[in-house]
Amino acid sequence: MTLQLVDSHCHFDEYSFDSDREAVYRRARVSGVTAQVVPAVSAALWPKLKAVVAAWPGLYPAYGLHPLCLDEHRPEQVNALADWLERERPVAVGECGLDYYISGLDPALQAGYFTAQLRLARAHRLPVIVHARRAVDHVIKYIRRYPGVRGVIHSFSGSEQQARRLLDLGFLLGFGGALSFPRANRLRRLLQALPLEGVLLETDAPYQPGLKHQRERNEPAFLVETLTVIATLREQDPAEIAAITTRNALALFGIAPCHTLSHAPKS
Repeated sequence: MTLQLVDSHCHFDEYSFDSDREAVYRRARVSGVTAQVVPAVSAALWPKLKAVVAAWPGLYPAYGLHPLCLDEHRPEQVNALADWLERERPVAVGECGLDYYISGLDPALQAGYFTAQLRLARAHRLPVIVHARRAVDHVIKYIRRYPGVRGVIHSFSGSEQQARRLLDLGFLLGFGGALSFPRANRLRRLLQALPLEGVLLETDAPYQPGLKHQRERNEPAFLVETLTVIATLREQDPAEIAAITTRNALALFGIAPCHTLSHAPKS
């Protein structure tokens, strides 16, 4: 049986794919990745992201303002984002959120952009793609202020208690290559304890490669390796895990898998 996987978080517009994007796309499709959600990081890159996702079937855009690009953001870009959401009809708002790991990123300024994007998500009835690094409790606090907003906490690394609070709020949790490292014991135990109905698969390509690809560029074709790790940890059929996590992604983002292997970008 052919697997159908959704890479729920892939920066396919990133410059490291510029020289071989078509080959990366083809490898993803051959591996069973039938859809990729491509989240934005800054307003300056929204036009490129739009062009990239328009070039091949099965790529879906999300537009937002990433906390790690805080120095690039301007207040007027929130209004610009509202216009993009209305005009471009993306599948989500993001990547947005909070990062308390990198020093020098003003928490109050981060919170201002994050809450503005939560408001936009609610107004446009879109899910949010949330970055939460050493900031899960604060992310939960702000999400609670916007009842009805759903989404995914990408590259989740919080506790089981935090995970279950987020599931209760209607959020899903994204897992990727980090699970493949034997030292990631806490994360592995969490994945074993959670219901699969709350899980999405992701690569975060070209970032966060798994154990087999340390110090290499990550790419969406490697998503199947995360699936294999999860199947081993849970002692469960990979096809069943693929079916459930794909169904989760399709429902959250309102997308459909693409079964066509495109041989060249659309003109």
